[in-house]
Amino acid sequence: MSALAKSRRLALWLFVGCVLWPFAVATHAEPRWIGTWATAPIPERPGQDTPTLAAATFRQNIHISLGGRTVRLRLSNAFGATPLRLAGVHLALAAPGGAIQPGTDRAVKFAGQDAVTIPAGAPLVSDPLDFPLPPQADVSISIHFAAELPDTLTAHPGSRTTSFLQPGDALATVTLPDARKVERWYFINGLDVLVDAPATSALAILGDSITDGRGTTTDANNRWPDEFVRRYQAQPGLPPLGVLNLGIGGNALVRGGIGPNILARFDRDVLAQSGVRWLLVFAGINDLGGRVSARKEHREFASISDLVAGYQQVITRAHSRNLRVVGATITPYQGADFYWTPDGEADRQKINEWIRHSGAFDAVADFDVAVRDPERPTRLRPEFDSGDHLHLSPAGYARLGEALAPNLFSP
Repeated sequence: MSALAKSRRLALWLFVGCVLWPFAVATHAEPRWIGTWATAPIPERPGQDTPTLAAATFRQNIHISLGGRTVRLRLSNAFGATPLRLAGVHLALAAPGGAIQPGTDRAVKFAGQDAVTIPAGAPLVSDPLDFPLPPQADVSISIHFAAELPDTLTAHPGSRTTSFLQPGDALATVTLPDARKVERWYFINGLDVLVDAPATSALAILGDSITDGRGTTTDANNRWPDEFVRRYQAQPGLPPLGVLNLGIGGNALVRGGIGPNILARFDRDVLAQSGVRWLLVFAGINDLGGRVSARKEHREFASISDLVAGYQQVITRAHSRNLRVVGATITPYQGADFYWTPDGEADRQKINEWIRHSGAFDAVADFDVAVRDPERPTRLRPEFDSGDHLHLSPAGYARLGEALAPNLFSP
């Protein structure tokens, strides 16, 4: 064979290898962990409304997105200054009224053990657990606490679901008829599923009370990300997608608000999630509205340049991890007299135009257009208004779920 023929044959094999190699990788992809549910924690100092968790069982319900057969639970003691000791943790499929579905209860292990200690400030990931999980299932996470807890609890107050507190060890108890009811989550951080479909990924959503679900129906799971999950999974031909609601009520993008702001919590609440490929940022309304109290207290508040710089920081940090970022426009809030100002409205309009037309985001979800009143565009449409002119009604959240295009999340 001539040197020219050998060269051509080598070039052909190199070409074929380059073409077929990605398909071979896709066909033999290793199973990966993908987040099916998550929440963003904030610190809570125990107060009058805090349940007495010490030496008790606390059963918390969550509503997941992706299904699977193997799961792992993620817990967090992020804000505790001392270790958190757990006597046991169980998972089960939830039933109404704090009950669990018989036959579904499983003990969660940590390095093969039932009891575990989470160091101060640390997250903790469980061992993999065989746990058949249908899509959009309700899951009960029962935690039996030791006698002492950290002074600062790692919590999510806006659970929009009922949790159940029972003294003693009730981890495997099917019904809890005498349990105290609490609308709050403690120490739970995420649930992952093991998948082998190469195109499966997760969408992380950063936001405030509008994403967290203020104004939704308790235990109905009708926050706008929940509505989007239902719509997405009803569409044929789309790759599996985990949807992670990381909204915090009262949270700000850069300054003020409740809990660590988005720039401060970005690494813990986004980059630490499993299998995230997409990020949606729906924030800024608390930075704008917070100027009312800031002026009364003679404090600085976020300017329009601060907000734009904040968005750019989120985009830069996300792109450095190969995440694609969707920017959501800020929804109207005139009529919320405790928040709305003419200059805040002017800045909202400018920020929304920047989100739409700057090209900084990989895609845009125009939530402003979706829910504003066509006759009075600085206000919510009446049927989408919860009554405070800031938060949405269940119909408004359903509209946001419809406004986010499912095909954005195709490969």
